[in-house]
Amino acid sequence: MPKIGFHASHEQVDPRSLLLAVGQAEAAGFQAAMCSDHFAPWGKSQGQSGFAWSWLGAALQSTSLPFGVVTAPGQRYHPAIIAQAAATLRQMFPGRFWMALGTGEAANEHITGDRWPPKDVRNARLAECVDVMRGLFSGETVSHDGLVRVDRAKLWTLPDDAPRMIGAAVSVETARWVGGWADGLITVNQSHEHLRRMIEAFRAGGGEGKPLYLQVHLSYAPSEEAALDVAYSQWRTNLFAPPVCWDLELPEHFDEAARFVRKEDMHRAVLISSEPARFVDWIGGFADLGFDGIFLHHVGAEQQEFIEAFGARVLPAFAEG
Repeated sequence: MPKIGFHASHEQVDPRSLLLAVGQAEAAGFQAAMCSDHFAPWGKSQGQSGFAWSWLGAALQSTSLPFGVVTAPGQRYHPAIIAQAAATLRQMFPGRFWMALGTGEAANEHITGDRWPPKDVRNARLAECVDVMRGLFSGETVSHDGLVRVDRAKLWTLPDDAPRMIGAAVSVETARWVGGWADGLITVNQSHEHLRRMIEAFRAGGGEGKPLYLQVHLSYAPSEEAALDVAYSQWRTNLFAPPVCWDLELPEHFDEAARFVRKEDMHRAVLISSEPARFVDWIGGFADLGFDGIFLHHVGAEQQEFIEAFGARVLPAFAEG
């Protein structure tokens, strides 16, 4: 039975409210949590973007949940800084912190003023960052001169064990690539057939026996119409496949692209219903694919109704014993 986790969306909820929400999620029966790491929201209506690394310390201290963060070293973040932040959290909260690593989006990375590189270069840059961070987690003094540069970096505070570095992927090709270096795979809800091919590719690429995680975008409300309205108002800027979602730079750009999204299009990327039993079936289908952890992201800005309803009517279906 997979662990059912709560996804904390910094783009949609202010940090203080999100901290309250993750505490409510733990009380409701969620077994784990993860959060996004953005500099800007996907659209102006989302309206938030707190600093994930500050928030993670408070969230780990105020709950007993294991936590992950989806982040992108290489441009906005130097890999030695991410390694230091991750090692510190793992040392303070043993066994509870992990990272999902991706190649990033221009929406967050353009702020440095550096050129936004093509995908193959971003992949190579991430691979270098992973090597740098593994060396630092091992206690080595690391120097590196490539797509990232490091000069005699050493972590003086280390945890008992290194935080896991999970590979983030949405395509079969990327899943195969991350199988060669990642400690696990994380992706988002897509068709079962596509997810099966991703899992097979990840395992064939070197990921055999490593854990699988899934982030599920969903919208729950007391009526079908209200659930669809929530999804459309908050998440219509997130329907664009790569490379569009990688390369747009500002919330205004996503808003402009989303002018042509119809309400009925939301069902392509978001599970939408007023019936908790439907979510039990959907989540059960993902569990049958072999995912070890499934993180639920209610795409609305208000989280309490979702947390209470799922705590009472969804999570018990996945409780062990």
